[in-house]
Amino acid sequence: MVTLNFSAETDVLDLKGYLAEKTMENKTSPTTHSYSGPPLAAIFLVIFILGLFGNGLVIIISKFKSKQGGANSYIRHLASADLLFVLTLPLWATEAFLHYHWPFGWFLCKVSSSIVQLSMYASIFLLTYMSFDRYLAIVWRVPSSQRYSQKTMLVSLWSIWLLSFLLTTPTALFRTTQTTHENKTSCNMNFSLVVSAPEQANAWAAGLYLMRIVMGFLLPFMGITICYCFIGRALNHHFSAVHQEEQRRRRLLKIISILVVVFSLCWAPFHVINTFYVLMLQQHLPDRISSFIFPAFYLTTCLAYVNSCLNPFLYAFFDLRFRTKCLKLLRLKKYTEGSASSQSMQTPSSEH
Repeated sequence: MVTLNFSAETDVLDLKGYLAEKTMENKTSPTTHSYSGPPLAAIFLVIFILGLFGNGLVIIISKFKSKQGGANSYIRHLASADLLFVLTLPLWATEAFLHYHWPFGWFLCKVSSSIVQLSMYASIFLLTYMSFDRYLAIVWRVPSSQRYSQKTMLVSLWSIWLLSFLLTTPTALFRTTQTTHENKTSCNMNFSLVVSAPEQANAWAAGLYLMRIVMGFLLPFMGITICYCFIGRALNHHFSAVHQEEQRRRRLLKIISILVVVFSLCWAPFHVINTFYVLMLQQHLPDRISSFIFPAFYLTTCLAYVNSCLNPFLYAFFDLRFRTKCLKLLRLKKYTEGSASSQSMQTPSSEH
């Protein structure tokens, strides 16, 4: 069965930690490095560029929309969570390109790993609350003046980020740099502060993976599913309503539903692989399953990463108002640059 080195090999499937393979080099084929290093680095850099531009645009547009509060605030925080994550991607891309050598020191190892966790938890919790908000609006007809009051929004947003931060604490505590048997520096989890035997380290690793699967996916997804079941029933009962406010609610419901579905499709395969690995740690699966887990891990990790840059494109495709704001913003920028260029060309002639 799977037996891991106590310090350096206890974090094989760390969430969004595509660097798993380097911790199990002695149990994988030598060809794994050849396809998992530079290609992953290239994918991460593409996601970084798209995510930086797209989420930055969402933050700007949602901030300057005519209605500053309401759902726009939650969308802005969702984009901020994704933006935080993509800002760490150049570090992970560099590590992958160097065949899993971490050159940035223990501090950035701890901080960047914690940001990855924080982003994941904040994203799913924000989507869960946005679904609950639609439930209150459509099923119970709670007016927006109550749902989006300053106090309600502050409490909900602070609670989401605080809970996300607390769930990130294990990563901030145990993540550190270590030297591998190839004299490379790795950015891994190290449980030596709390355990004294490899078996105990495996138990800690399995416990953390289970916490991430349950708190970072299963429970939120169950809550979202329950909300949408009630919403679907309410919409069937009031299908004849065509008021402008009702149309606006349904438009926002459609957008949030798409975000939830895409998030689930991107993250579900990754959590399935994490579940398999937990079973491996607990010796409920044979060693040969690793030949499936490691290739699947790289694919599902990339899919999970992609989610951080997809939302802006979903807004642009499904939300006419967002698309219009994007075009206005880009035209304004083009007009401003054109005016500045024109003025700079006219200035010398005016001086003569």
